[in-house]
Formats: sequence, C-alpha cells, structure tokens
Amino acid sequence: MAMALRCFRHLHSLLYCSPLAMMRRMPQAAAGCPAPLLEGCRQCVRQVMLTRQLATKKAKGKGQTQAKVNINAALVEDIINLEETNEDMQAVVEALKEDFNRNVSVRTSPGALDHIIVVTKDGKFPLNQLGQISLKSPQLIIVNMTNFPESTAAAMKAIRESGMNLNPEVDGTLIRVPIPKVTREHRESLAKLAKQSTNKSKDALRKVRSKSMNQVKKFKSKVSEDTIWLLEKQIQQMADNAAAEMDKLLAAKTKELLG
Repeated sequence: MAMALRCFRHLHSLLYCSPLAMMRRMPQAAAGCPAPLLEGCRQCVRQVMLTRQLATKKAKGKGQTQAKVNINAALVEDIINLEETNEDMQAVVEALKEDFNRNVSVRTSPGALDHIIVVTKDGKFPLNQLGQISLKSPQLIIVNMTNFPESTAAAMKAIRESGMNLNPEVDGTLIRVPIPKVTREHRESLAKLAKQSTNKSKDALRKVRSKSMNQVKKFKSKVSEDTIWLLEKQIQQMADNAAAEMDKLLAAKTKELLG
C-alpha cells in the first residue's frame, strides 16, 4: 500500500510537468517501486502525453474537428470550478430557448404575455400578477386589469413595447390585444428578432468565457504552463459547444418562421 501511494504521488507530480520534464522524470519512479507499478506509471504518463499531443493537433480537411480536451475537475478545483463555468454557459443557452418560445413565435398565446414586465410606481411586476389574461378568440387576447386598475396604462405601455409586434387597445379596465396576422413580413421581422436575440446571447456567453479565462490566468505563477493551457482549451471548448447549440436553435427557429 505504501509503495502504491508513493507511485501515485509520483504520477500526480508528473501531471503538472511540461512534456520535456515528463520525459526526464519518467525513469525516476518512487524508490522500491515494483516492476508492474513502475510500468503502470509509465503507461499513465504516456497516456497523458498522448492526450496533450492530440489536443494540439489542428483539424485538417472538411468535416473534421479539433480533438477535445477533458480535464479532471477534481485536479483543478482550487483554480476554477469547471462545472460551474459550464452551468453558467448552459444557462445562457436556456435563456435563449425561453426567449424564442416567449417572444419569437408565429402565433401569440395568452402564456406569451405572462412574463411581460410592467413598471409601476410600486415597482416592477409580471403582467400576469396584475391582470387576468385570457384568450377571447383565436385573434384576440384580453387582459382584465380590474384588480389593479391604476396600472392599466403601464400595462398597455409594457405590451406595446414588448417587441412582440402587438398594438393593445384599452376599454376601461380591459386591455384588448389583437393577434397580428401571420404575414410574410411579420415572419421576416420575427426571424430578424431571433438573430438579434442570438447575438445578444453570444455576447453574454463571451462574458462568461472571459470571466473564466481571467480566473485561470490568476494562477499562472502558481501552476505549470501546461495546466493553464489545458484549462483555457477546456473553457474555450465549452464556449464553442454552447455557441454551436445557439446556432442550431437559430437555424431551427429561422426554418420554422420562413420555411
């Protein structure tokens, strides 16, 4: 057990070496390391070196992608939380999905108005907390503001400025929201809105990536260059995957809108 532990510590120290240092230190296994364990150390180091070599190869030819980099999160948890970084990036993707479902739809449903934010003198509230929203007919949504009549004008303004191409009309404490006809011009307007939303989401994604990159760079003087390089590649890989997912969402939404 003691010998195995020494071998493990030896291998762990090699993980943070440069490739050249690895080669130099390979034969220097822990004292008294049995042949099977020593060979295991050598095989593990060769595997680490192979992984690094694959990660640095650039894609050649069409349809090929750069080799993926995967780092054991437990080994770098003192530097950065990779799982949290990935969650933050995926949160941006999920926000884009929600935006598409709520604001970039060919047909407007009562649920699409629920989370429109209304600014009142008492604060900001979702529209469905101030008024009762119902579908009067396939072409008309009614917002009943009887419970908060003083917020009717603010609700009207919020609906009109929601970016959903809606022109509400007020009738006492009732707000009538005609559903626009699905014209080619309206579809093109929604497709343009989807593109703008995607670009904003990519800006948010870049901020998450930059924040993570800066966190890693703080440890340049404390860990090896290889470790920093691999972490940066991992973060960039996460960002690329999230951006690719956004592009797929946009392509699907554009096809839905324009055919």
